[in-house]
Amino acid sequence: MFMLIRCLSYGLGLFIVSLVTAPLSAQQVRDIEQDNPQIRVEQVATGLGVPWGIAFLAPDQLLLTERSGTVRLLDLENGSSVSLSGAPEVVAEGQGGMLDVAIGPNYAAEGWIYFTYSKRSESEAATTLARARLAANRLLDWEDLLVTDSATGGRQHFGSRIAFDDKGHVFFGVGDRGERDMAQELSNHVGTIMRLNLDGTVPADNPFVGTDDARDEIWSYGHRNPQGLLFDRETGRLWSIEHGPRGGDEINLIIEGRNYGWPVVSHGKEYWGPVSIGEGTSKPGMEAPRKVYIPSIAPGSLIIYRGDAFPQWRGNLFAGALKLRHLNRITLSDSGEVTSEERILEDLGERIRALAQGPEGWIYFSTDSGRILRIRSR
Repeated sequence: MFMLIRCLSYGLGLFIVSLVTAPLSAQQVRDIEQDNPQIRVEQVATGLGVPWGIAFLAPDQLLLTERSGTVRLLDLENGSSVSLSGAPEVVAEGQGGMLDVAIGPNYAAEGWIYFTYSKRSESEAATTLARARLAANRLLDWEDLLVTDSATGGRQHFGSRIAFDDKGHVFFGVGDRGERDMAQELSNHVGTIMRLNLDGTVPADNPFVGTDDARDEIWSYGHRNPQGLLFDRETGRLWSIEHGPRGGDEINLIIEGRNYGWPVVSHGKEYWGPVSIGEGTSKPGMEAPRKVYIPSIAPGSLIIYRGDAFPQWRGNLFAGALKLRHLNRITLSDSGEVTSEERILEDLGERIRALAQGPEGWIYFSTDSGRILRIRSR
């Protein structure tokens, strides 16, 4: 009845907006059975699309993106969610769509929330970094900060996660877009991790500023498809996890200006047969990964745990696994070397997509089946 009154009073346009922003019904938090006796897993929400990115807007509010193009605000107190109007059209085809979301370090002062998405360009699509403000269930002041030079007709390897350092910069990555050799070319953004100022301008000290035939935004290159990216403020390290082909997923410590090798070097093989890709698994002048997964787990995200709820996990990396369907825990030495790995929640059988550490130190994650779950201590 409320929507009908709005339609009659204000016109069809506002009626459509009210349909878009109508809340989903609240859902009660419930325990999920699983085999690990040290942790408790709870379902916070279900019935979503593919929740690609999640970020805490407030202790009881989770902002999430669905690959289909919806941006949603989830109330963690009662499990209800509202879809937000004001998001742009996305190319929700193949691996494209509305991708990551991250709360900017300038949110408290200026209200900026950052997004990556696949933006249509004629018959092609390009990974795009954008930002917007939120007011009354609507995204306002949407601004594309960088439409990357990565447009192809393919619908794979868009990347793309977002990370912020402690010096006013935003990082994000783009995959090779199915054009693997372009990841070795600095004249485009394909297969790169980029660094910008928070307003989208290029920092003067980026490694390729002033280099002929190189894009100023590039921080590192030679990446196949970065699906996790984080900046650890305690150590100042930037970490990435990326998809290999058939075998050869990598965890990389990202260093300014370095070449990470794809497709010249790789630990993976061609999909069409047991044939190694490139010239070998290493080459002088190309950075070696800190960890390689064979067979591929198909990583979906990456965080570093810095909470108090699980002191035994402090300083560990966590990655969601899509193909092998588990939560991957990686321990690091003080120097940033990988020392061990554990696979958690294999019994859930879920493709784990996005990860976030909650304010209480619990680990929240999304699944491709449309659920938001969280891990808490017993």
